[in-house]
Amino acid sequence: MRNQLGRRGGTATARPNWAGERFGAWLARPLASFHLVVTIATLLTVLGLVMVLSASSVEAYAGGGSAYSLFIQQAMFAGLGAVAFYIALRLPLRLVRQWSFPIFSISVLALVLVLIPGIGSVHGGARRWFDIGPLSIQPSEVVKVTLVVWGAHLLASRRGGQLKDILVPLVPAGLLVCLLVVLEPNLSTTIALGIVLMALLWFGGLPVRLFVGIMVTGLVAASILALSAGYRSDRVRAFFNPGDDPQGVNYQARQAKYSLADGGIWGRGLGQSRAKWSYLPNSHNDFIFAIIGEELGFLGCTLVLALFALFVYTGIRIALRSVDPFLRLLTATATAWITAQALINTGYVVGLLPVTGLQLPLVSAGGSSLAITLFMFGIIASAARHEPEAVSALQNGQDGRVSRLLRLPIPEVYSPVRADAPRKAARPKAERPRQAPRRPAPAQRRRRAPESRGTSSLRSTRAWEPTYPMPHAKERGKSR
Repeated sequence: MRNQLGRRGGTATARPNWAGERFGAWLARPLASFHLVVTIATLLTVLGLVMVLSASSVEAYAGGGSAYSLFIQQAMFAGLGAVAFYIALRLPLRLVRQWSFPIFSISVLALVLVLIPGIGSVHGGARRWFDIGPLSIQPSEVVKVTLVVWGAHLLASRRGGQLKDILVPLVPAGLLVCLLVVLEPNLSTTIALGIVLMALLWFGGLPVRLFVGIMVTGLVAASILALSAGYRSDRVRAFFNPGDDPQGVNYQARQAKYSLADGGIWGRGLGQSRAKWSYLPNSHNDFIFAIIGEELGFLGCTLVLALFALFVYTGIRIALRSVDPFLRLLTATATAWITAQALINTGYVVGLLPVTGLQLPLVSAGGSSLAITLFMFGIIASAARHEPEAVSALQNGQDGRVSRLLRLPIPEVYSPVRADAPRKAARPKAERPRQAPRRPAPAQRRRRAPESRGTSSLRSTRAWEPTYPMPHAKERGKSR
């Protein structure tokens, strides 16, 4: 009997170690990052479609239409986003970098055009959309991705450590984009663009003092904008005075808290929300996290937060394992943007932040946001396939079921080429004249940028690695 209990006890204590070892072995696989990105994007999108159907059915039916009208629109954009995800996987990085600035310029032009009466459409008092048939496209959502890609390309292409190479033209272009979005008006997207700009500057290696100064200036500007308009100042006052005007400006925030409390630990059940019966405005959009808490309970909210936490781990993992500075900057910035937007959304739903209107990525209703975010996930998944171990495995035929099913091209190994490499290679070694090592001039030492902060892992994302130009070898055209 003792031997049996001992064997049982030994087995019970060995199982967690065995499971942990298997999970660690799975994470050590070359394509683990790619599979994690695809899994997270799929789970969040499916969860979002289910919750949009549950939260929007009552409002859509009360509006005189079908109970599935908003869900069908969301499903259409999810299909477009899946196509965009696949296109992002197949795009060569060389082409992405080559066209980053033209696409960014087009997105800025779209921000200008949407402000012109007769071209841009007005919904809810804001001129933010292009109506193309049954679809509405929001250019401010597109410019998030174009700013991330172009900013990462710009900073990765800088050699040397001069400060102006980091600030110009990235900061003026970012401020211009924020100004155009404020004119719509759209403060929530302006905050998201500010997060993108600050993430680019941080991972690009901006000195700490200047970074803190720019961040403080941005917070002051955001506070002034938040208090300048009537509806924005009402939201700020409602946050600092939660007990005032419970049927007015505080109504939505209070109803969201009631919805979360009504769900408890286990939730009322899928489709059983009470708040969606016209008690919680925008329940399918800005406050869908409250419906998740009511129907799926605390466990459902924990699942959503766990998926975003796993996304943070995956994004940092890809950024640290990439050897291409462009992919490091792009992946780190995109991870910071999407995660910060998710934290702001859940923060104002639970009452920790003022209501800003930022959507929960991939979950909230919003066609343009869903499709564009899926495209960004596709770029991150492509970066995961360009990890050195992943490239080696794919070139050796270990492409896996997903790559074979999608018929994805095999990425090439990243090889930085210095501009003077051919000239040095052309001259024989014996003919090279010997020169005494020269110390840098004092003026050159003064022009050198101050050392920035960060650990050795984050320092690998600095923009001034002298590896420009950084051509990506043309990817193989044949697929497996």
